[in-house]
Amino acid sequence: MNAASWISRQVTRLLPVTRQGMPPGRSAALRAGAGPVSPLSPAESAQAERPTRERLTANLRHKAEAMSPRMLRRTLDELKAIIDPQISEVEGGRRAQVLIQRYLRATLGRRRDMWLLMSEMFTADPEKVRSAQAKFAAAVGTPDEAAAEVQYRRATVSPRRRLLQRFSVLPEGIRFLVDLRAEMQTALKQDKRLQALDVEMEYMFSTWFDVGFLELRRISWDSPASLVEKLIKYEAVHDIRSWDDVKNRLDSDRRCYGFFHPRLPDEPLIFVEVALIDHMADSITPLLDEKAAAADLEKATWAIFYSISNTQNGLRGVSFGDSLIKRVVETLSAEFPRLKHFSTLSPIPGLRKWLGQNAQRMLALTPEKEQSELGRAAGFEPPTAAHVLRALEHVTSLDARSPLRRWLLQCAAHYLGRELIDGKPADPVARFHLGNGARVERLNWLGDPSAKGLQQSYGLMVNYLYDLKRLDRNRSQLAEGKIAVAGAIEELQFRMQ
Repeated sequence: MNAASWISRQVTRLLPVTRQGMPPGRSAALRAGAGPVSPLSPAESAQAERPTRERLTANLRHKAEAMSPRMLRRTLDELKAIIDPQISEVEGGRRAQVLIQRYLRATLGRRRDMWLLMSEMFTADPEKVRSAQAKFAAAVGTPDEAAAEVQYRRATVSPRRRLLQRFSVLPEGIRFLVDLRAEMQTALKQDKRLQALDVEMEYMFSTWFDVGFLELRRISWDSPASLVEKLIKYEAVHDIRSWDDVKNRLDSDRRCYGFFHPRLPDEPLIFVEVALIDHMADSITPLLDEKAAAADLEKATWAIFYSISNTQNGLRGVSFGDSLIKRVVETLSAEFPRLKHFSTLSPIPGLRKWLGQNAQRMLALTPEKEQSELGRAAGFEPPTAAHVLRALEHVTSLDARSPLRRWLLQCAAHYLGRELIDGKPADPVARFHLGNGARVERLNWLGDPSAKGLQQSYGLMVNYLYDLKRLDRNRSQLAEGKIAVAGAIEELQFRMQ
């Protein structure tokens, strides 16, 4: 019996008891969004209460555990066999291939057990790390410093990294690992023991998916239907309602670009939708109007980035959005020399939740006279956070002179221009664009009057301006804790007392 056959027979213990009617091609169903066949029950989640090492030395399985101790030990041996230093790369790949196929047919509970094994049992040798660290510390400032540093770096590399590399060389290996990490995200929130595997995968992915390996491609109406369908599936900002909708977003006055990896050639990792017009857009409604005529490209001086969507949850933490925008700006500038301005029309997804938690603090920053005006508009003096927030539920009916309207704009200006969490902008979209060097340019009243827009930000949208000459300066300013904002935004902000 050869090694591959042995592993195939032994790893069968990963398989669940077969359910009647379970179709083949489970991995394809998972990637299509069907989700795991057997979600973790509360009892299965309770397996985190017994340490993996204790389970490996036990004889009996607790009721909540997916794998028995014996099965867990054999699975660990099978994982170790993949990176056995005595075998060739080819043989290691064959063993990894067998394990992938068994994994894809396993229950989620047994997959979780494998994640735990990979996370906890493939760590760097602590004794070797301590020894190498001590030698490096002693060698600092001596001719042996460089060599000691090399030994220290090698000592800290975990066998887990080698395991991931063995999977990655297979034709389907990258896809498998990205899907594995995506599926692991929910469990990660409940079980911190998985963090080592998650962080290791993020590190490896940041190397494998470096922008130097990615290809920028335009996605158009003439692209394969399967690729256009991916836009519909992954669009995360403004849902695509129909084929007419997607055709409008790929019309002559629009551009859509995505980053592609050679190992995932038909899957955009991230894509951006751009409108080419003659002004800075203040509303998403005309941009999504399927019946609107295409803009005159001869008059287009503005490129409006109105939707950026990441497609792979398994690549969370791997940043290539800033590089995408830079590459798209370069591409558009070469194709349309008349383009002079690059801006977004962006949602403010965290505004409503933040204001619900901070309305009283914002009222405290509001001058007394304006508080009185707010009270009259809200129907209660002096106004409380509850009264003002209740009045803002009717935001679509507020006229241009309403104190409530101005106060909401002031709160939004404060939120985008001053609120920081751990030195970074509080709003996730702001964090992305401001981190790229853009500045908060303009707030747009009812820029997104859809139900989603009202739920996220009372319908407000924001333009982030990409001034190519000031990107580095804005990034440096943000690193010092100051957000770059236009004069109009600064005027809206509350005076700090």
